[in-house]
Amino acid sequence: MTERETWATRAGFILAAVGSAVGLGNIWQFPFKTAQFGGASFLIVYIVAALGIGLPAILAEFVIGRKANLNTISAFEKLGYKEWRVVGAIGLFTGFWILSYYSVVGGWVLRYIGGSLTGAYFAAPAEYFGQVSAGMEALALHAVFMALVVGIVAAGIEDGIEKATKLMVPSIVVILAALAVFAFTLPGASAGYAYFLSPDFNALSENFAEIVPFAVGQAFFSLSLGMGAMITYASYIDGDQSLFGDGITIVFLNSFVGILAGFVVLPLLFAQGIDPNTSGAGAVFISVAGAFGDIPGGQIIGFVFFAVVLIAALSSAISLLEVVVSWAIDNYDVSRPQMAIGLGGTIFLLGVPSAIDSAWLGWFDTLAYQLLLPLSVLGILVFAAWVYGAPAIDELMKGSGLGEGVGLTWLWLARTLVIVAVVATLALGLQTLFLGESPAIVPPL
Repeated sequence: MTERETWATRAGFILAAVGSAVGLGNIWQFPFKTAQFGGASFLIVYIVAALGIGLPAILAEFVIGRKANLNTISAFEKLGYKEWRVVGAIGLFTGFWILSYYSVVGGWVLRYIGGSLTGAYFAAPAEYFGQVSAGMEALALHAVFMALVVGIVAAGIEDGIEKATKLMVPSIVVILAALAVFAFTLPGASAGYAYFLSPDFNALSENFAEIVPFAVGQAFFSLSLGMGAMITYASYIDGDQSLFGDGITIVFLNSFVGILAGFVVLPLLFAQGIDPNTSGAGAVFISVAGAFGDIPGGQIIGFVFFAVVLIAALSSAISLLEVVVSWAIDNYDVSRPQMAIGLGGTIFLLGVPSAIDSAWLGWFDTLAYQLLLPLSVLGILVFAAWVYGAPAIDELMKGSGLGEGVGLTWLWLARTLVIVAVVATLALGLQTLFLGESPAIVPPL
């Protein structure tokens, strides 16, 4: 077994974790749902959910990962709770499952980067999306995207993931900021800002029962919780840096990117008179893509936009592959590049049905987000808060400079409010899975 790698810098860990959290959902899900659920009033609910529920949950994963310095399955055994390895296994399987179809969506983004330069989708964006989202071309681009992910992970923690995310995450922010400035110059853009940020407390009160579960779910899903990613990334920390400070930084940066994306996509749509009442794949690949055909320099703007979407997709995807690669190299005497190629190839094969037929992608997505993710988060919280308990507080407080009261507050939040929120999310997910609506192609990552 080779010596375990570590992050070269604290910034490397934070940016890698932010990169895992900042994914496609920040660009095509968060801005639209914010606008539909009351604008600025929903943002308040989301930020409360992210800090009050998402932050305690991400800290639970950090505590397990750093204390054990092992992968998401072996960590529980090292901490002395071998029987809890099943929780880590659920997280590992969840990340493996999600990446299989997330890579297919990454392939779509690659296709749209080329289509932007040629203007191929400008005339009929809906028809174009239907042609490229499934079939042999989608399968080939799924392979290309997975090859990119494998290449980064195979290079290692410091030389691969850390270097990549140090470039990717700042690039996402800078490019989105530049696009937001461009969108500001478009006639009619102000209506997009009003739609996005005007507080509508009537919409909030009338849809409160729907909004709160969504805000909680968005906090979990957009922070890459329940996939083993945060346990795995924290396991590479070498030192007693403040997990609490890192967690707050990650939550705020992730939310900031979602808000920044709103300052891009919604003004673009309003400037072209396109209905913004959509989300998911249609929001980006049809609505926003269609807007590029009618604005000055649309080919270049479209290319830049889909380039930043690709960066966001890659930064999340590498964290999911690292979860399974970390487990493999911790347990078997096989090199990282061999494991990355072998496991990446297996994930590619699992994603073949989703590439051939989008109905499979919808089914994979629904099972992941309605069942696997909340179940994994619930298991981690129960372990960290109720089973591990006092040692978890000790690990959280290392390097924080904070009093024990902060640790106790975290512990009891995790034991009560956060677990209740996850149970409610899981119950709603099971209701949707077995009794509810048909799946939509909306990977929230």
